[in-house]
Amino acid sequence: MRADRLVSLVLLLRQRGRLSAATLARELEVSTRTVLRDIEALSAAGVPVYAERGRHGGFALLPGFRTELTGLNHDEALALLTAASARGEQVFGLGSALAAAMRKVVDAMPEGHRATVSDAAQRFLVDPEADLLSRRLTSDEVPGAALVAVRSAVLAGHRLRIYYSAIDQPPRWRTVDPIGLVTVRDKGYLLATTSGADRTYRLSRILAAEELAEPAQRPDRVDLDQVWQERSTRFRTGGDQVTVRVRLAPGRREELVGTAVAVLSEAPDGDGDLQLEVTFQDARHAEWALWQLGTDAEVLVPQSLRDALRRRAAALVAHYADPAEEDPA
Repeated sequence: MRADRLVSLVLLLRQRGRLSAATLARELEVSTRTVLRDIEALSAAGVPVYAERGRHGGFALLPGFRTELTGLNHDEALALLTAASARGEQVFGLGSALAAAMRKVVDAMPEGHRATVSDAAQRFLVDPEADLLSRRLTSDEVPGAALVAVRSAVLAGHRLRIYYSAIDQPPRWRTVDPIGLVTVRDKGYLLATTSGADRTYRLSRILAAEELAEPAQRPDRVDLDQVWQERSTRFRTGGDQVTVRVRLAPGRREELVGTAVAVLSEAPDGDGDLQLEVTFQDARHAEWALWQLGTDAEVLVPQSLRDALRRRAAALVAHYADPAEEDPA
């Protein structure tokens, strides 16, 4: 609806300052011509929006302009209430704050609207604690005091000292420049730099944290999604990666692809199976992933991985051997 779009346009300008027509069009998912028409409509309605010419020009509101545009439509309120039902908000320690905010949102709605949205939100469930096979999903446990310090430093732009326990290393203190927080499948990460070098820390491994008074060395604005994509790419392409060629039952393809770092090639094998060439982070990762597929997968190369799986299978057979069937000789 155009009314909702006009409200969104004003909120964008109020929250982010001067924006170009192209940026507004991208944010609102409309054409630049539509944005220009909306700007004219706002001006005609008395909203003090003005244009600045030049290379860095755009549209802005007069300083100090405020208006009450906080009414939520049905879908916006439903989106907020649905988000509140997810488990991911616990990662940054904001669960109680989000619950309180949602109570205020619901209370501020008209009574009829409130009942409709609350009923609709009950029909959505996001990330329950167990999947269809009753496998319990786990999320990171982060010390509350440490998480408060991390979150505060990220938002204030201050340096941070963290007592971090890396894999196979004793915990030690590190001083970092925090950039932002990311949550992926209920796992939380701190993106930071140390002496200008990129660092990514798992929140559950931060045992203690102290916010420092000195400002962090970081850019004023950041595209956190882009930073995360770049770091994910470096992680996937680094380390002691292993390339594996495997014959696979088609019904297990998604499981293999879901655990592999990358799929390099894929083709029918001729007997109803698939033959894929995939990469894993290291040999241990490859052995674990292929073991999960049992006899539905056969490693063709490398030979070292075939040998590792054969040894694992032999150890399992020996573990479950029936003593009565053993040859006395």
